[in-house]
Amino acid sequence: MLAELLSIVTPIFIAAGIGFAWARLGRPYDAELVTSLAYWIGTPCLVFSILSGVRIEPEAVASMAGGALLVLACSAVLALATLTLFRQSVRAFLPSMVFGNSGNMGLPLSLLAFGETGLAFAITYFAIASVLNHTVGAAVAAGAVRLRHVLQVPMLYAAALALIFVFTGTRPPEWLANTTRMLGGMVIPLLLITLGISLARLRVAGLKRSLLLSLLRFAIGIGIGLGVAELLGMSGIARGVIILQSSMPVAVFNFLFAKRFGNAAENVAGLVVISTLLGFALLPALMWFFLRQAGL
Repeated sequence: MLAELLSIVTPIFIAAGIGFAWARLGRPYDAELVTSLAYWIGTPCLVFSILSGVRIEPEAVASMAGGALLVLACSAVLALATLTLFRQSVRAFLPSMVFGNSGNMGLPLSLLAFGETGLAFAITYFAIASVLNHTVGAAVAAGAVRLRHVLQVPMLYAAALALIFVFTGTRPPEWLANTTRMLGGMVIPLLLITLGISLARLRVAGLKRSLLLSLLRFAIGIGIGLGVAELLGMSGIARGVIILQSSMPVAVFNFLFAKRFGNAAENVAGLVVISTLLGFALLPALMWFFLRQAGL
């Protein structure tokens, strides 16, 4: 088991460490360009390539999508109650408490732990979370609803196209499969390196509050992930993935939204950094737990 855990967590540490060291050495890195390439090109291609190429039952995909929606909805209700109880800003911190890093960390961990089937389930969760984070999460941070943002999430179209092939039981043309596989292959390494870059560059504030909210974020995520998995009768890889994805640290995009809308950006940065560092520290124990939940 130890060797299996090391084979999963070591690549994560190394890739993120490369990004962290690169930033500390003052090397040039256009994080905005890389993030844009990953968001507009790489991630939609990865979503399409994995969902259309891995043979899993359409019912399992639908169950994971429903589970993701349920996890996020329950997380929002519990996080809203917690922030209100502790008299913390809902606009600043609610998106961070709800939307974990199901992309930068969740996708590579799912791939390394559960293979391509696990990655397909993780992408389903990630697609749902990303669409809601870029619409509902951004609206909360901005203090205003912008429904047009739904139509500007590229992976929504990639997932919809992939699901056509999934539900019809057909395979995409070879040229399309090869192109999306090649472009999607750049995403996971770039996301991890960019995560390390972000950790090195973010300026944080409110460390004590960030630590408390980070611990609450993990507690909420793990608890709700377990509850939803039980409620929906999930087992095997699907169970492991939904608990893993619901337990990830705070997503970096929450900081970007806070910065964009002038909404306590340095406090949100503290939450991103502290929760990610806690995630790295707890990663071996968490992965052991996720594997046990999947029956592996």
